[in-house]
Amino acid sequence: MNLISMLKQRWSGHSYPVADTEPAIAYNLWARNYDAQPENLMLALDEELFGGFLNRSNLKYKIIADIGCGTGRHWGKILAQKPLTLYGYDVSEGMLSRLKGKYPSALVYYLQNNYLPQLGNNHVDTIISTLTIAHIENIKDAFTEWHRVLKYGGEVIITDYHPEALARGGRRTFAHNGKTIAIKNYVHSIEKVFDVMQQTGFEFLEMDEKIIDDSVKRYYEEKQALHVFEKFKNVPIIYGMRLRKRHVTT
Repeated sequence: MNLISMLKQRWSGHSYPVADTEPAIAYNLWARNYDAQPENLMLALDEELFGGFLNRSNLKYKIIADIGCGTGRHWGKILAQKPLTLYGYDVSEGMLSRLKGKYPSALVYYLQNNYLPQLGNNHVDTIISTLTIAHIENIKDAFTEWHRVLKYGGEVIITDYHPEALARGGRRTFAHNGKTIAIKNYVHSIEKVFDVMQQTGFEFLEMDEKIIDDSVKRYYEEKQALHVFEKFKNVPIIYGMRLRKRHVTT
């Protein structure tokens, strides 16, 4: 079950409680089938949004850290830009194992408490983090660590579920052994993300978001969920940002 299916249940009067599962546990369960989602609306929109940011970034000969790398869903596009080094971090050992199966020489690490101990100060050119921010309870800790490892002038590319969609009842769910698993999220408003970004030494470069509109209507039609489409029409569902580590001024 994905976002559309969960919302369909919620707004058809047939919803049932699904307990939140910690991301590390949930993604370990989901890892085996995570890449087999050809009609997942969120993944399709993330591909579009991230692809646009990537086209406006230069990763050639750069050192990249992918935080929340999962199964390496974006690694083909990243590696096509010929970075010098690409590191992957994730809280799910199952997802990292799937990534290693696709990229045996990948440098991947189990992520704990937002820390990146393998990376020195001012070491990384670009940090990428897709569909991950809302899984992090204390985003200030994460941004502080990202600032530590980034070079001055280094960039961050973020995408994630839009907090407005999460606040309206959107949840990340999947089916496992006949049960619905919902992954724990924290609703960090766009304003909060901006505040934390500024507090931890980043400057804003650009932002984009995708809304539920006629361009995605077919996803709802295929799941017989047009009533959900009408309910959430014009609601932002995913957002993305590019940030830059500020240079020290004297």
